[in-house]
Amino acid sequence: MRCDDPRGQFYNWRTTRAMIVDADGSNRRDAAPQLGREPNTWTQFVGGSPDGKQAVVLKCMETEENYAWEREHRTFRTTEGWLADECLVDLATGVAKNVTAVERVSNYNAGLFFWPGDPGRLGFTAIINGQSRPYSMKLDGTDKRDLSSNDGFSYGYSASPDGKRISYHSAEAKGYTVYLADAGGGNAREVESGNSFNFAPAWSPDGQWLLFVSGEHYDCHPHVVRADGTGLRKIADRGGYRGVIELLDVPDFHSESSDVPLWATDSKWVYFTAKVDGAIELMRASLDGAVERLTHSKPGVLHNHPQPSPDGKQVVFGSTRDGARALYVADADGKHMRAITDVIVGRTMMHPRWQPV
Repeated sequence: MRCDDPRGQFYNWRTTRAMIVDADGSNRRDAAPQLGREPNTWTQFVGGSPDGKQAVVLKCMETEENYAWEREHRTFRTTEGWLADECLVDLATGVAKNVTAVERVSNYNAGLFFWPGDPGRLGFTAIINGQSRPYSMKLDGTDKRDLSSNDGFSYGYSASPDGKRISYHSAEAKGYTVYLADAGGGNAREVESGNSFNFAPAWSPDGQWLLFVSGEHYDCHPHVVRADGTGLRKIADRGGYRGVIELLDVPDFHSESSDVPLWATDSKWVYFTAKVDGAIELMRASLDGAVERLTHSKPGVLHNHPQPSPDGKQVVFGSTRDGARALYVADADGKHMRAITDVIVGRTMMHPRWQPV
């Protein structure tokens, strides 16, 4: 996407397209060109099916009038002027199905994922009357169910690897709180950290741990708890990094992207980014707190959004190490790094996702 249009983030966002590229950087193509043909529409990868045959593509459309209101008031207004939907794209045929448009519950839907252990069910987040709610539905978009258990702004949710539990965070008067609940939303339990900001919970691939950042807003660090919410521990410090990366050359209101830790495929390590000697470096930490620095960069260089490969042998991430916001792949320990995108200053490539094979 463009990142240098001075008119604001809407005019940059609408240039975004969900692209596919081979791991060596070759054969780049648009994953779903038909989804981005309408005016003021853009697409972005969200994830994929466990078998790698389908991609989850977010399709967004906003009116210029709504963006003008947002920019004037410096806040998002998702109750009108937006249409955000999640689509399943068959990667072999290119056929796309808009599953959140079926029996629609919201004009703003995001974060769709395939429900672990149940190939016929999906999870997603819907904003309804200004409140974000965790939902599930069948693979064809029917049978949408609200799984929320409170009236807070609940989002960032996912299901455990066995599909029997969910986690999410909720913005409440007391701060951001992480919850664990049954798959249907019942028996919700707060993960007590003693901190006012708890954000972006993620299950370990083996289902034994929950990872999230905890502390204060813009001063929070990777923490883990056991699957039952006990055994809280801080495993690393981000060294003063605010935990967000600016997407645009000309910053706009809330134009930063949350840069949160992620599990390694073997559940033994956590990838994260931290400030070291004036650069935002790619790091990893073990559950017992052993920290490894995987990149060594000049001051001002940014690394962001690491994603380990399904086999655990590689990691893809964004970086400005060569000037532009590009994507790189390295071995799991940070060695043998190489660029997989060729991008000029004024453009950005971010939020990579691996396709399981």
